[in-house]
Amino acid sequence: MTAVGGHGERTGVTALRAESNRSGPTGSSEGAGRSGTGPGLRLLFAGTPEAAVPSLRALLDSRHTVVAVLTRSDAPAGRGRRMVRSPVGALADEAGLPVLTPRRPSDPEFLDTLRALAPDCCAIVAYGALVPRAALDVPRYGWVNLHFSLLPAWRGAAPVQAAVRHGDDITGAATFRLEEGLDTGPVYGVVTEAVAPADTAGDLLGRLARSGAALLAATIDGIADGTLVPRPQPVDGVSHAPKVAVADAQVDWAAPTAAVDRLVRSVTPDPGAWTVFRGERLGLGPVLPADFAGGSELKPGELHAEKRRVLAGTATGAVVLGEVRPVGRRPMPAADWARGVRITPGEVLG
Repeated sequence: MTAVGGHGERTGVTALRAESNRSGPTGSSEGAGRSGTGPGLRLLFAGTPEAAVPSLRALLDSRHTVVAVLTRSDAPAGRGRRMVRSPVGALADEAGLPVLTPRRPSDPEFLDTLRALAPDCCAIVAYGALVPRAALDVPRYGWVNLHFSLLPAWRGAAPVQAAVRHGDDITGAATFRLEEGLDTGPVYGVVTEAVAPADTAGDLLGRLARSGAALLAATIDGIADGTLVPRPQPVDGVSHAPKVAVADAQVDWAAPTAAVDRLVRSVTPDPGAWTVFRGERLGLGPVLPADFAGGSELKPGELHAEKRRVLAGTATGAVVLGEVRPVGRRPMPAADWARGVRITPGEVLG
């Protein structure tokens, strides 16, 4: 199967066919959720954030029946801190599906409900909690996880951020059979995606969420038709991508320009890059490597304000600041911010 990537690149999708046990094409990703001719499966869908919504939509559009949705509990959001349904939960409400929000998927009440629903298979995308063995054993076809990396690379909670931060040229998504190990299960199929030079983690995740949804739907079709067999992950090439904390998003101006650029893009939009100016946190949007002859003369973090742009020194040159966000204020162009704070020569970001 092949699909077109967000930048006009050809994005390869490979699923593993049972009859040949070799990687091979499986058709177009368009309408993947409606492919196949056999009977559909009863599915439980587990997911929480916006990135999981395309997958739920694809399965709702398929020949399979989504019998319920498992998502994280409603959470406070906005200035009023009112309780808000997760994006996946909101779509499930629109579709008239039962929404399950156990505190933990190991809760006995949830496990009883899962057994009563009797799903043939459970599809899971960024649910946000570990699934215990007692739940893994319920569906006869197991749990199929859509993970946003080319496994075994970037196992863990933040694979897209890791791909951007480490300068990967190619990443992708994989469907695999969930087991108790962290993203270690055998793989059904993959979709590849080029990482563009200016991609933020949000940009890349948006594209992978769409192409990954088609892959997930095609995987469920293949399982239903008996044409897919998962293969064990390679023992080589394993890397890990733990959750990115706010502290991890602080810019180290003593790093090379390329590393500063990649860090900022990797944590945009979440949790958001930041630095310190005059003792207060300053949020940062994506930056650009500077074509400034005097950039190499700037010390790490040193600011240089021009009429229409603001530069900050790095270990190997300088970057042009994009939007900045002072504490308690809206994002604004760096040049507007610099005029307001009246940067003095030699001031630095920390």
